[in-house]
Amino acid sequence: MRKLLLLALVGLGAQLVDGSLGMAYGVTSTTLLLAIGTNPAAASATVHLAEIGTTLVSGLSHWRFGNVDWKVVLKIGVPGAVGAFAGATFLSSISTETAAPLMAIILLTLGLYVFLRFTFQGLPKGQLGKPLRKRFLAPLGVVAGFVDSTGGGGWGPVGTPAILASGRLEPRKTIGSIDTSEFLVAIAASIGFIIGIGSENIDFGWVAALLIGGVIAAPIAAWLVRHIPPRVLGAAVGGVIILTNSRSLLRSDWIDASDGVRYSIYAVIYVAWAAALVYAFSQYRRNRDEEQQIIAEAEAAAAAGETPDEKASTPA
Repeated sequence: MRKLLLLALVGLGAQLVDGSLGMAYGVTSTTLLLAIGTNPAAASATVHLAEIGTTLVSGLSHWRFGNVDWKVVLKIGVPGAVGAFAGATFLSSISTETAAPLMAIILLTLGLYVFLRFTFQGLPKGQLGKPLRKRFLAPLGVVAGFVDSTGGGGWGPVGTPAILASGRLEPRKTIGSIDTSEFLVAIAASIGFIIGIGSENIDFGWVAALLIGGVIAAPIAAWLVRHIPPRVLGAAVGGVIILTNSRSLLRSDWIDASDGVRYSIYAVIYVAWAAALVYAFSQYRRNRDEEQQIIAEAEAAAAAGETPDEKASTPA
């Protein structure tokens, strides 16, 4: 009973972070399951089965608060489901240990870009509201879905920073669209795992505990992401990506840093992250009216089927 309660609390906390920042549910939940001795395939299967429910509720909540771009959901979600099914089906014969450090470097680079861009430049202005093309979203979805299944998490860490880095979709809609499209990924991955390892290797009590916690947190997170300033949210997301992937890289066989080195680097990251959040919030307050106007113009242009540039060039 104590273990189920702990899993429910982990599910609640993980979904609160995931729904607010667009990542971390799978990584957090899978890490705990691996720590208590669950094999990788069963751990990932458990998390993805729970995510069918949490992502459904999260998607509906984000839609209710206006955080979803349905074109993005379809363009990235369907390819993501294909990648997730492939990753789940072949997890037992595919090792991601060698690729993990390389993936951490890629994500760390994206995280640094997002972190610096939002902290010091605020909401990207030049590209906001322009459409995200299928030729960008489809390959991104396949890769993110595959990593998500084989690593027990990765849909948000891969998809969220890549879309944020494009500067074409504001943070809350990036997070809402990624969370909503993950419903398709979770279904495909779960089917792949059941085919690959069978349902007898999955503890459905653990699935239910993670699900209950996540369902409680999903509407709260969807409300939070709408009220957190975009500049602060971007800096927060960037910090999560940097911290998570720095940890993966420092623990990898490529570096294998000592405890002292790792903790020193973590301390520097935490201090820099806190300072960046304070700075981003102060700059947001100074430029609040301008950023709100940019978002309003982008939303109006999207509703009219135009880019902001097209809207500006249309005669009155």
